[in-house]
Amino acid sequence: MRILLANANTTKAITERCADAARAVASPGTEIVPGTPRFGPAVISSGLENAIAAHAILDLLAEHAGAVDAVVLAVSLDTALEAARQLMPCPVVGMTEAACLTACMLGNRFGLVTFGHTEPYRQLVDRHGLSGRLSGLVGVDFTPQRALADPAGAVRTVAAGIAELVKGGADSIVLGGAALAGMEPALRAEAPVPLLDGIACGVRMAEALVALAPPKAKQGPMAPVRGRDSIGLSPALATLLRGGD
Repeated sequence: MRILLANANTTKAITERCADAARAVASPGTEIVPGTPRFGPAVISSGLENAIAAHAILDLLAEHAGAVDAVVLAVSLDTALEAARQLMPCPVVGMTEAACLTACMLGNRFGLVTFGHTEPYRQLVDRHGLSGRLSGLVGVDFTPQRALADPAGAVRTVAAGIAELVKGGADSIVLGGAALAGMEPALRAEAPVPLLDGIACGVRMAEALVALAPPKAKQGPMAPVRGRDSIGLSPALATLLRGGD
């Protein structure tokens, strides 16, 4: 089984961090194929950058269409998730959606801790239909760039955010953000509730979907686009819009 781990920003260090976390949980025989877009923002931190990254990640996915068995979007905002599911012939899993759905199977309410602003996550959880299960959001004063340079400091800061969410009644906590990938083992001993790493949840869910072998939708919003002309897109993306010819 080959799983494309698709980062949506152009910071390769984040791709590598996510790939390490994915390989740590992948089943024997599962190959993790890391991917970084050829263009786009270094780190997604605004709605504008997320919109640009949506094109970038679809361009990246198109290059791998037919060569992988599943895709995990290694981006905290599940960038272009619905479009990616329509584009690709294989299952596509968003890392934050996967962690939130897993959290719902572990308790009544979950919290989410991330670096920086929380409003994009509130909106994302609402789009996934899970607002009623969300106990709270905490954005700690740290950045993905600092986390790469100071992993111990990032762990301490995130641990404080976890403690705040536990006081607010969270039964489990989602570690929101690709820059938090692989951090769960360092936090587990001190956390009184389960912690969900989006990359770990995403890889395991992708493996399950491949094993279930669901057919591709033939109608509705997830059905492939066919017979569409375009200008200026990469050859791989333009080919998929035409219908794979």
